[in-house]
This record gives sequence, structure tokens and C-alpha cells, in this order.
Amino acid sequence: MLVESQVPLAPLSTLGVGGPAQYLVTATTEAEVVDALRWAHERELPVHVLGGGSNLVISDSGVRGLVLRIALRGLTRVRAGAGLCSFSVAAGEPWDDLVAQTVEANCQGLECLSGIPGLAGATPIQNVGAYGQEVSETIERVRVLDRHGLTVSELPAADCGFGYRDSLFKSRWPERYVVLGVTFRLREGAPAQLAYGELARHFDVPPRTAGPDTAPTDTAPATAAPSAGPSLRQVRAAVLELRKRKSMVLDASDPNRRSCGSFFVNALVHAEDVARVAAVAGAPPPAFPQPDGRLKVPSAWLIERAGLPRGTRLGPVGLSSRHTLALVAHDGATARDVLRFAHHVRQRVWERFGIRLVPEPDFWGFEETEARLPVLAAQAPLATP
Repeated sequence: MLVESQVPLAPLSTLGVGGPAQYLVTATTEAEVVDALRWAHERELPVHVLGGGSNLVISDSGVRGLVLRIALRGLTRVRAGAGLCSFSVAAGEPWDDLVAQTVEANCQGLECLSGIPGLAGATPIQNVGAYGQEVSETIERVRVLDRHGLTVSELPAADCGFGYRDSLFKSRWPERYVVLGVTFRLREGAPAQLAYGELARHFDVPPRTAGPDTAPTDTAPATAAPSAGPSLRQVRAAVLELRKRKSMVLDASDPNRRSCGSFFVNALVHAEDVARVAAVAGAPPPAFPQPDGRLKVPSAWLIERAGLPRGTRLGPVGLSSRHTLALVAHDGATARDVLRFAHHVRQRVWERFGIRLVPEPDFWGFEETEARLPVLAAQAPLATP
């Protein structure tokens, strides 16, 4: 096991800001993950687990303790019964490589998640979702290392506490488990899922799901699946094209490339909040019913109607010119600049609509520097700038 010191982290993050890691270990085996955690424990050092760095904001002062970079590789496909197939993937496998393989194998369930940057191991933590699919719909089990006893086990999906962009790995026990691998159960030969309005319109078909047990979606009630429709390959190609138009795929030539994707999750609100927003905006916002009775309102809609169109900038940080939810770090930007602009966006939405936007990325190292803006905490009060 190689322990490196003072390793720059900005190149390991898609946002491209932040200082160094005090120590860094790149683990290519489960045994190295255990050794790294034991090494940090013996020195009473905090541990931060790094995947693809695509959902992360790192402090300008860097990160104290050990950054454990997960580089476990491996992908296995097995048949799981009539019409079903399972893919077991190591946490360090690039996510889109897995999606591409499932599509080529004609196994339905991940095609709408094409083009998302990052590694497979991060997907259950965030319950990654896009274009009408979430990984929680197809995850069968998650292989984890429990930091408390350094033991390996497999958690069934029902025990993972999945919610909207959430799981027990993120909110309940964020420092207990290290994800080592994920097993997905998919439908072999099933029709593609077109539950997302924008994607369905691309193919000029009504929104639908792949089957009766598919989870509810954010757009319209599902209709019966037709006997024929676009192939999984066609849906993957369409998703990649839609994401490219929004600068949501990694492209070194794209001026919007330095971001961590959607910076804010969509707002979960009550009916009275939607009524208030409609009265202020002069038009009702899109509002999608959720299982808990709340309504999901697109944060991009709120941001734009708070007077912040795409391309808005404050210094070296601004909204993407193609996607309202992406905060872009341009040349010369620092982590402090990113947080200052994020605060500005949240404040504008709060002052106009009385809704607090919740950041989606993880924030590392800010407890150790005055650059931290406490207002970015999900439940923190918003002060007038």
C-alpha cells in the first residue's frame, strides 16, 4: 500500500478547485481498502472516500487526514432467471462503461442513466437518477465494508434506505460504510423506459415505463408499454445527445466542463408552497407528486424565475450557459468563489419564493477554513448578504 502526502485534489475533481490531500491512498483491492482504513485509524486521522470526484467541492485549504481513492475494478454478468440478468460491478468501474455494457447486452434498466460521470460505487450513495430512472429501481444489493469492524457484507436494496438523491450511506451513516461493489438486476429484452417527458418527446411517444413494477416517475402517469419502440441503443444515444446539449457529459473542449453536475437537488415542498410560488411567479411551477405527499418542483425553474438566467456570472463562477443547475468554475476560480456564488443563488430563490435550495455535492475540508459558508448546510438559516 502506497501512502502519498500533499497530493493535489483539484485534478481529481470535475469542478477543478480545491487544495491537497494530507495523505492519499489509491486502493485497487478490498484488502488495500482495509489496510488504508486501519492505517488511518491507528493515527486517528479522518477518512474521506473518493470516487470519480464528480459530485464534490473541495476546500481551498485542502483536506486533513486520509483521502481513500477507490480504484477497484471488475464486472461480471450472470443470468438471474427468465427474462432477468444481473451485473455485479466493482466500485471503481466507470459508471458509463457499465451502462454501455448493459445496453449492448440488451438488458433494460440503466439506459437512461447514460453519460453520467463518476464511478459505479457512488451511485447507490446518491441514489443517482436522470431522465426518469434511479439506480434504486434496479439495485439488488450493495457490497460494503463496515468501518466499525472492518467486515465485508452485502446489503439488500431494501436495507439501503433509498430516497430522492439519498440513501443511508449518505444521510444516516455517512461515515460507516465504504461501498465496494453493486449488483444490479435488469430485464433482458424488455422495452426501453421512456418515463421522462423530454426523452419521450425526442421519440414522439407518450411517457411510459418499462413494466408495472417500475418506480413512479416525475413526469406523467405511465401508460401501457407499446409492443414496439426505440431500442436500448437508441435511447442511450438520445440521452447522450440530450446531456451533451446541456454540457452534462465530460468534454475537454466544452467551456462549461468544470462543474459537478447539478449543484442543487429539486425542491421537495408542500402544496401551500407551490401555491405561493405560483402567486409570486404569475404562473404555476411544474410540480410532481411524491410518495410522501410532497411535491417536487424543478430547482432550475425556481432559479430562472428568481432572475438568474443561464450564463449568469459573478466573477469566475456562474451558471452554465446550457444548464441552469450546473455551477461552472471558470479560469481562476477558487472553492470560495464557488460557495459564494452558490450562496447568491440560494439567497435569490429564498428571497423571491421562500424555498431553500439544498446542495447536492459533498463538501470536504470547509470546517477547517474561514472560507466555509455555513448557509450551504441544508437546514441552515439564510441571512441577508
